[in-house]
Amino acid sequence: MNAPTNSHWVIVKHILHYLRGTTTHGLHITRSSSFALYGFTDVDWVGSTDDRKSTGGYLVLFGHTLISWKSGKQRTIICSSIKAEYKALADDTAKVI
Repeated sequence: MNAPTNSHWVIVKHILHYLRGTTTHGLHITRSSSFALYGFTDVDWVGSTDDRKSTGGYLVLFGHTLISWKSGKQRTIICSSIKAEYKALADDTAKVI
């Protein structure tokens, strides 16, 4: 920031070029009369046969607008499908609260 070099300006130009090409991408926030908070979750128990960890994800909506999401492997090995569902539900609930 204090002493930018030519290589810094090259990187800035690459970033600006990328942003110019992605102006139609992104999350669309729409006005809604609903102030309801919705959470959805899904999990695939032992979805990865390599390490026996469950894969899953959740998303949180405020009205019709997506405000939070996550997907991927759970950090621990869970021994039953119901425990995997409860873990995913707990992760989702923590984001809503």
